[in-house]
This record gives sequence, structure tokens and C-alpha cells, in this order.
Amino acid sequence: MKVFAFTVAAAMGTTALLTGALAPKAEALVAQAQSITASEKRQGAEVHPKLLEEFGGAYQVAQTSYVVQVGKGIAVQSGLGNARDDFTVTLLNSPVNNAFAIPGGYVYVTRQLLALMNDEAELAGVLGHEVGHVAARHSEKRQKAAQRNSIIGLLGQIGAAVLLGDGAAGQLGQQVFGTGTQLLTLKYSRKQEEEADDLGVRYLSSAGYDPRALSSMLGSLAAQQAIDARAQGGNARSVPEWASTHPDPARRVTRAATVASRFSGTQRNRDVFLSRLDGLLYGDDPKQGMVQGREFLHPELGLKFSVPQGYAMQNGTSAVSISGQSAQAQFTMGQFSGDLTRYVDQAFRAVGGEQQLNYGQIQRTTVNGLPAAYATARVAANRQTLDVTIFAYSFGNNRAYHFVAITPAGQSNLFTPMYQSVKRLSGAEASAIRPRRLRVVTVQRGDTVQSMAARMAYDDLRAERFVALNGLASGATLTPGQKVKIVSY
Repeated sequence: MKVFAFTVAAAMGTTALLTGALAPKAEALVAQAQSITASEKRQGAEVHPKLLEEFGGAYQVAQTSYVVQVGKGIAVQSGLGNARDDFTVTLLNSPVNNAFAIPGGYVYVTRQLLALMNDEAELAGVLGHEVGHVAARHSEKRQKAAQRNSIIGLLGQIGAAVLLGDGAAGQLGQQVFGTGTQLLTLKYSRKQEEEADDLGVRYLSSAGYDPRALSSMLGSLAAQQAIDARAQGGNARSVPEWASTHPDPARRVTRAATVASRFSGTQRNRDVFLSRLDGLLYGDDPKQGMVQGREFLHPELGLKFSVPQGYAMQNGTSAVSISGQSAQAQFTMGQFSGDLTRYVDQAFRAVGGEQQLNYGQIQRTTVNGLPAAYATARVAANRQTLDVTIFAYSFGNNRAYHFVAITPAGQSNLFTPMYQSVKRLSGAEASAIRPRRLRVVTVQRGDTVQSMAARMAYDDLRAERFVALNGLASGATLTPGQKVKIVSY
């Protein structure tokens, strides 16, 4: 069941498109590249295990060594000291389109984002962008800015850049959704994003890759984001891929292409890349539970629930995050001794931290045969009033799970259908859950986008998913012998 997200993109003003030249600061950064310091290495080494835990752990498969090889190769282009040895590149077992970097030369990319890429140059472009953040010391600068501005309400684990503000609401956001590691992966400024893009393009060119690869990758990501938003409901505030650390990719596609026009390089290595991608796990790992439409199913825990229409879910290693226009929640677990009342009280204490939340009387009930308990506390801060609800369930054998929900005051019933949907997963339902995998297939004579899309393991938006997955333009045609990706069971 935890999630960060990374959107390689930033809101752009008109000045960003003037000439396609590198941002002036980026030019200076190339000349001033310095070795990674011992202090930065210690900081990264301390946080690295925590990030692995939050993002599903390192994904140790056949593709891992290839990703590390490409990442270290692009890191050398940064001019940072002994870059190949100083950088640690990790492929994460996460179903979120995500990539980020932290001080000390630690660079991460998820298997889901890897699956969206269509050649080695795109992989190098994304990793080069992240190396650029390391070279420019952007993470340290964002931490200092965050500390100056008391940004403690970032809901890092649900991947939403929503600020609850200072005081009680800010503390609430910190306790519910955590701030332990996201100070190292905060949202970058537009200027910093442009610098990292510019450095990434330069690294691509100096390594012999096609410098347009970063732009094409951003285009695929923007298309996938649009599909995710449609699939989750028109009014859902879907967790924007890459959004907690980088702003919207669609606005940076043109700029990245314009900057790339100043550089040379042709290498894409599409065939090699696609051959390495075949068989990659796609979407949720059943061992961590599965999001299927508006349902969450966990075969190992033996439970399921559904979210209301218009709400988005993101599944992580220790929590499922739910977000919509006006409310958000997490589904997680805690220590349980058999007493649900005590369990709910402990959950409120964990949420409130030093601030004691007055939740009134804990109510007992039964939901689909499961003993349950719940209570709601009202919190006032920053001219707003919020309701915080804990709704817990006993699954016996010292196992309990609960929702932590934040809604506008008086609207805690927004999640009532979700609370009432929790139930045990039957054996038949559990055995029917199958993981999706990425398959690389060869286009045959007579194959079309529609016929290939029909093979996608989805019930909705098949053609749109196929086009985005393969980086195809609208109205594209397929050629016999062409290699394409599909998602199958």
C-alpha cells in the first residue's frame, strides 16, 4: 500500500520560448560543476533506505543493470568529479510515473516511467535531467527555501502539492501524510526546471544521444497524464505524475525541443531498449495490492474497498492515498492489540502529534461483517475548519486497518460510501487478480492502431493508452516489422 510523484515539467512564461538558448544560469553551472561533497554523500546515504521503503524498494530484475549503466553513463557528462562511481542509480518497484534525485548523487526512476519510454535516449534524458538537479544543487536550495517559508503541510505521501498551511492544519498535514523525506524531493521552481532540462539536453548531446529525446519523453508523459485524469474521473484531482517534485510536463515539450535544436546527436538505441523492456511488470504489484478502476484489492491482506466517483487512488508500499477536489484520505494500518477503541485513539494521537485532537466519543459499528469504530475531530486553522476522521476495521488475528480522512468541516460524509465498502476479499476474487506486464511485439501485415489496442489489458481507453505508451502521434499508422509495446496479463 505510499507515494511520491515526479512531473518533469514546469509552468512556463512567454520568456522561456524566446530563443531556445540555455538558461544563463545553466551555462554557468556547466562551467562550475563540482564534485559531490562528503556531507552530501552522508545526507543521501541516510535518506536512501527511507526512499526505497516508500517507493516499493529496489526493483531487481534483468532490466536493472541496464538502467544503472545508462544512468552512470549520462552522469559522467555532468563533469562532477568521479561521476560514474559517485552516482547511485536505482530502478524502483513503483507503479507511479516517477523519477527524482537527492543530494549525494542518488538518482531514481520507477519501472512505470521506464515502461513509458521508447528508446535509450529518452531514458538517458530523464536521468540526465535528474543528474542536472544534483549538479545544480537544486534540492539543497529548495530545502532552504522550504525552511524559510515553513512549508510543513506538503502531503508528500499522497503526491499532492496541497498546502494545509501553518499552525494546526499544517501540523495535521505533517502528521497524517508525513514530511520525513520529501524535503529532499520538493517541487522545483520554473527556473530550476529549465536549468535541469537544459543540462539534461546538453548531457544527451555530449554523450552522442539525440538531444530531442527529453522533449519526446515529456510529450509521452503529458499524454499519459491526460489518460490517467480521464480514467479517474473528470473532476478527480489525480495524483499528477512527477507533480510533487516537478510541475506540468505538457508546457515544457516545446521549450525542450527548441533548446535541443542547438545541439547535435542522433543516437536513440530504440531496438536495444525495447528488447530490454519486454516482460517488465506494469502497474500495481499484486503483493502490494491492486488499483482496478475505483476499487482497491489486496490479495495477500484479503481485503478490498472502493472510492467515490471522481476520486483518485495511488497505491504505495505502506498506504493507499485517495484524493479529490475537496477531500483526501489514506488507508493504512497500525499496531492492534484487539481493542478497536484504543486503536482509533492511537491513530488520532499519531495524527495530532503534540496537538491533542478532540474527537469526542468513538462510535462502534459493523461494516460487511467486520467490527469497526470511528470518530471525527474538528480542527480550525488559517481561517478554515477541517474535519479529521479515523475509521478503523478489525480483521481478527491482531490485524486492523484504518482510513485517515481530511474533509471540509461538516462534510465528513463525503467518504461514507468508501467507509461502508470495506470487506473481506473472497478466495475466488483473490485468485482472479493477475499482474499486468509489458510485452514488445512485432507489427504484422494488416495490423492497425485499433487492432493492437484491442490487445491491451484494459477495459477503457485502449487506443489512447496504446498511442501514449508507444509515443505515437494522433492518426499514426503502423508498419509491418515495427516493434511496439502492449500491456497484457
